[in-house]
Amino acid sequence: MSSGTGKRIVVTGATGNVGTSVVRLLAEDPEVTSVLGLARRIPDWSPPKTDWAAVDLASEESDLVERFTGAAAVVHLAWAFQPTHDPAATWRTNVLGSMRVFEAVATAGVPALVHASSVGAYSPGPKDRTVDESWPTHGWPDAAYCREKAYLERALDTFERDHPEIRLVRMRPAFLFKWESASEQRRIFGGRFLPGPLARPEVLPFLPDIPGLRVQALHTDDAANAYRLAVRSDARGPFNLAAEATVDARLLGEMLGARPVRVPRGAARSAIAAAWGLHLLPASPHLFDAVLRLPLMDCARARTELGWRPEHTATEVLEEFLEGLQQGGGERTAPMRGRKVG
Repeated sequence: MSSGTGKRIVVTGATGNVGTSVVRLLAEDPEVTSVLGLARRIPDWSPPKTDWAAVDLASEESDLVERFTGAAAVVHLAWAFQPTHDPAATWRTNVLGSMRVFEAVATAGVPALVHASSVGAYSPGPKDRTVDESWPTHGWPDAAYCREKAYLERALDTFERDHPEIRLVRMRPAFLFKWESASEQRRIFGGRFLPGPLARPEVLPFLPDIPGLRVQALHTDDAANAYRLAVRSDARGPFNLAAEATVDARLLGEMLGARPVRVPRGAARSAIAAAWGLHLLPASPHLFDAVLRLPLMDCARARTELGWRPEHTATEVLEEFLEGLQQGGGERTAPMRGRKVG
């Protein structure tokens, strides 16, 4: 058996979109003895074999070494998307907090670290073919999300060099969605006052078709299964995670029964920048710039080395997510609370 089976697993960011799915799958795994979920706020929800601890990674006083001691693996998922107008705040949580996690893993002698990187860590790449895990990970520097993910890739390069005894896995998933994540993601990217029921075909007569807007998507549960497989295996290194098919205006138009209408990049960016500048839209124009430049990923390594296969197509993922938007989908955790608006 690998070092991750029959043991205690610690999950940071355990109450978010990915964390709730990872905790649930690990709790259901008969070869995992127990799960410790770390989050800023302890939820009402608790699967079998799961304990919780309140930890704020942005705080220098968080006692991570004590939490990690005796764990077979740490799955590091914690991430703050907001406030987008204060990149120093997200840097404290995402970068400095992650560095504390890495240091605590080494100090506690945890044998395996599974880190949530992202397609956002990749440097600009092609939209007409896929790239494997050797594509450069320098991100898009203007976007805080990409800048922070790329910085942590460099930090992990050093960590891997200094701690070869620790098995390090870097997951680089595409955009992750599920029914339960709909309300959280609406608040993060669209704003807390954007009504979810607007995501209906009958109120979308046309769909903006922006040049370069081709991305990949994945069901959060499928990504969580890749994390579970990584915990249980002896795998090391980076893994791309995405489902077929590529998401673009044509695919979305067919799903929603809406006619794609070509909109210039500059016009779309100007509208997003104006809304963001007025604090009407949480998603920044810099993230929009990054999305237009993200490469499409080849996921053969995950299939070959982890035995991973997504159970949902990108179309099924988006259909489920849109249903969640309309119904106020959510989960019984603070980040994932479900509401149609507000």
